[in-house]
Amino acid sequence: MRNPAKKYLPEVRARAVRLFQEHVLEYPSRWAAIQSIAGKIGCTTETLRSWVQRAEAQTDPTRNAALADRERLKQLERENAELKRANEILRKASSFFVQPELDRRGKY
Repeated sequence: MRNPAKKYLPEVRARAVRLFQEHVLEYPSRWAAIQSIAGKIGCTTETLRSWVQRAEAQTDPTRNAALADRERLKQLERENAELKRANEILRKASSFFVQPELDRRGKY
């Protein structure tokens, strides 16, 4: 089992990304290249995929902006969902506390 907190030297990361960039066209897909190279480097496919994405984002400012926008959108969607849950809780709580007041008014 691999150590999930395993740190790789920057040189290993750079070499892995460089190998991917140099040999990606030799494989039928990007994923096939990542799988093959990750096995040779000794990291997981997800680790190599994230290194490649980060390297590509750093070299392409438009992609970097798109990734930042995507992350911001995810953050806003999470915040929106949290606010919806809070509103639902408040709505239920207010109806719970208002109902006895309405019942009491009807008795007089």
